[in-house]
Formats: sequence, structure tokens, C-alpha cells
Amino acid sequence: MTSWQIVRLLAGTFILLSLALGIPGSPLFMSQWWLAFTAFVGANLLQSSFTKWCMLENILRKLGAQPGC
Repeated sequence: MTSWQIVRLLAGTFILLSLALGIPGSPLFMSQWWLAFTAFVGANLLQSSFTKWCMLENILRKLGAQPGC
């Protein structure tokens, strides 16, 4: 997997997990504050689309992940 694929995989996982933990109707509900984490992940994805810079992608490349196209 390339670094950009790993970033999107983690972002999608974090969003789905935080929604499961933050929506009151969910069987995994813990607190509505988990929705703030969803907003943070979404804001980071939005920011990276404009600036073409993502800290997680830089970390993954330093750990040996292949850069994407």
C-alpha cells in the first residue's frame, strides 16, 4: 500500500469508529464528544486537499511506506 492509501484507510476507519461511538442510537455509544473527532478528521482531509500536505503521510513515508502517485 502507498502512503496516501494508508492515510485514507485510517481516516475512513477513524470516521466510522467515531460515528459509532458518538451517535446516541449506536450500540457502541459512549459520548457525543466523539463527533468532535469526526470533525477533526474531516477538517484535516479538507486542509490536505488544498495544501497537498498531510502530517500522517510524512510520518508514514519516514516509516518506510511507498509514496503515492
